Amino acid sequence: MRFMVKQKIFSFGDNFTIKDEMGNPHFQVRGRVFSLGDKLRLYDMKGNEVVYIEQKLFKLLPEYTLYYNGMPAAKVKREFTFFRPRFSIQSFIGDYTIEGNFWGMDFNILKNGIIVAQVSKRWFSFGDTYGVDISDDENYAFILALVIVIDQVIHDNNHNNR
Repeated sequence: MRFMVKQKIFSFGDNFTIKDEMGNPHFQVRGRVFSLGDKLRLYDMKGNEVVYIEQKLFKLLPEYTLYYNGMPAAKVKREFTFFRPRFSIQSFIGDYTIEGNFWGMDFNILKNGIIVAQVSKRWFSFGDTYGVDISDDENYAFILALVIVIDQVIHDNNHNNR
């Protein structure tokens, strides 16, 4: 299924809806105002919290913990590299890796070596929207949370380099 995600979604108090490519709402995203570090919650359309994303503070490189249904599900860390961003993802759901052009928001998410999601800005002409095409047998909310974290890390890094 393909979803539309707003780029640079972690803004103070930013709330929005993740929709499918036909415009049907699937998830509500709510950011937390006046908090230390990024905190974001992903809700299903019935109002149930599905994923909670929390930035770990006082880390040399960005690190986030994803909680799925209240339980720690993954830790996403940016690794130190000089040229291309690289991420370490530790998860009990599977062995995830990410390949591609992060700055252009055109990359793949692999689980146990198999592509389970493709992210691309080219799918939509809107300047601040990109598409996330997720395999039907994957957990949509969890994969979207991974994409949200990568978007945040890349945009924070670009902002800090200016």
